[in-house]
Amino acid sequence: EVQLVESGGGLVQPGGSLRLSCDVSGFTVDDYPIAWFRQAPGKERVGVACISRPDGSIYYLDSVKGRFTISSDSAKNTMYLQMNNLEPGDTAVYYCAADRIGGLLWAPAYEFWGQGTQVTVSS
Repeated sequence: EVQLVESGGGLVQPGGSLRLSCDVSGFTVDDYPIAWFRQAPGKERVGVACISRPDGSIYYLDSVKGRFTISSDSAKNTMYLQMNNLEPGDTAVYYCAADRIGGLLWAPAYEFWGQGTQVTVSS
């Protein structure tokens, strides 16, 4: 059974940092395309970052380039999203996702999802 469990969300001031983690079971994190999405209240779910397989190419939403970093650790079977220089516009529920084929930053392409973790950026 595939399971994804996020952690690491919280309240942070503008300019601060957070690292989200997503513990994976049921598959090896380096074998599947993986991604992070976010959804703000009243808005659509948007792709933030992804790693395609097998080539490992990484893609980011334009507004987070240079601030966010996606990575994975096969030894821990965990994926991460390091978020630096956070802005109020980054406030959302963040979800990790995976799929056997994947679809870059397109949410409908992903079959497996975590439960979400809230990130709030506010002073």
